[in-house]
Amino acid sequence: MSALTFSVNRKLFTMALACSAALTQAANLTQDNGAPVGDNQNSQTAGPNGPTLLQDIQLLQKLQRFDRERIPERVVHARGVGAGGVFVASEGLQDVSRALVFRKGEKTPVFVRFSTVIGSRGAPETDRDPRGFATKFYTAQGNWDLVGNNLPVFFIRDAIKFPDMVHSLKPDPVSNEQDPNRVFDFFSHLPESTHMLTRVYSNYGTPANYREMNGSSVHALKLVAADGRYQYAKFTWKSHQGERNLRPDQLPKVQGQSVSHATADLLQSIERKRYPSWDLYVQLIQPEDMNRFAFNPLDPTKVWTGVAERKVGTMTLNQVPANFFEATEQVAMSPANLVPGIEASEDRLLQGRLFSYLDTQMHRVGTNFQALPVNRPRVEVVNNNQDGAQNASGRQGSVNYEPSRLAPKPQDPQFKHSRLPLQGNTQQEAIAKTLNFQQAGEFYRSLSAQDQADLIRNLSGDLAKVRNVETRDVMLSHFYKADRQYGERLAKALKVDAKGIERRAALLQE
Repeated sequence: MSALTFSVNRKLFTMALACSAALTQAANLTQDNGAPVGDNQNSQTAGPNGPTLLQDIQLLQKLQRFDRERIPERVVHARGVGAGGVFVASEGLQDVSRALVFRKGEKTPVFVRFSTVIGSRGAPETDRDPRGFATKFYTAQGNWDLVGNNLPVFFIRDAIKFPDMVHSLKPDPVSNEQDPNRVFDFFSHLPESTHMLTRVYSNYGTPANYREMNGSSVHALKLVAADGRYQYAKFTWKSHQGERNLRPDQLPKVQGQSVSHATADLLQSIERKRYPSWDLYVQLIQPEDMNRFAFNPLDPTKVWTGVAERKVGTMTLNQVPANFFEATEQVAMSPANLVPGIEASEDRLLQGRLFSYLDTQMHRVGTNFQALPVNRPRVEVVNNNQDGAQNASGRQGSVNYEPSRLAPKPQDPQFKHSRLPLQGNTQQEAIAKTLNFQQAGEFYRSLSAQDQADLIRNLSGDLAKVRNVETRDVMLSHFYKADRQYGERLAKALKVDAKGIERRAALLQE
């Protein structure tokens, strides 16, 4: 290459970079059809507290594209282990819900899948990560899936941010490595993540195994009585084995021995007939009491502090699947799998998951995934859904529509959904009661001195890798706002002036 050619090419390359930078600065966010996006932070809802609207094309498009990014591995919760068992409603909830699964003495077969969230199918089970705790109840009225995590809260409160959140936590698309710079760049814009980050960077982010781990629905659901009245409910699984977590120094040793230690522990325990069990508890709030809290009870970044718990029943796992792929890999859990007496709340993150989970399972497993043995209800399925890949339903007859006098399929009006009063306009606004930091501080103060020290060590270790000073200091101000000592100890670990962080924190609103 001549000197002249190199000089010209270098000028063209420099101009291209300049144009690219200008476009990066000036270009506005658009949908796939090129239409500009007016708000990429908030879903459209029916008024301040109403459900999410199906007309929100930006939300639907983001979730649809996100659901189809990987084949055939799950986008999240790829690494998992499953087991079967039984749930016995020892106490019952018949006064609160018409759901037969809660009828006192009712025995319901279950399949549970425990998982890590962000890592790939072969990732170590020692990774710092929330743990999925998803239970499929094969009830006498169809399948109910209670899809939750071991931690009782989540990072975000609106489903429109779910693809962005997972992208930030997944490996860098250039280096293919998880990068704290990307993680905290994203979360520095979402102060509501402070609570979940505090929990996941504590030792609760590295459970010792799946048996010694509690579970939570995270979201509020609705329990509907026979007369149509409903209450909001959050569920918690409490392990009979107790809770145990791994400290930072234990992680390399456990991982060095096995990357599947939690899987082996669960399956071996069942094979040795040391069947693990959990009690299911529920917290209930009347609709008229929802506005009495300093936070929005439908916000999944919050726990319901001070709300009494009521025991529902006990689950015991006593069956190891004979075929890992057919059961654990093909099981399709979805918060949209509900039964009479259990309904979705207006939680904005849950509303998005109702669509996203079923959509991704149709993509990942196939249109007829619910006909697979592990997903098939234990009751007869009667509808006009037809055809599609791998359909073996055996549907017969000329009538594949409804209504019909030739082959009627009557509906039972007693199973209509509850009625939600609505008022106001559609909107794209954040919730009114954010309370972004208080519960993070309460959790920090609830930890033992050793657990606090481990949290500081875990969190400061990743924050130290953040090259952008503004991102680092914004994150520190969030933790400082949650608890002064918490923020000061992190600042000291990072050799950052705590006074500057204090000034930043003073400007933050709960």
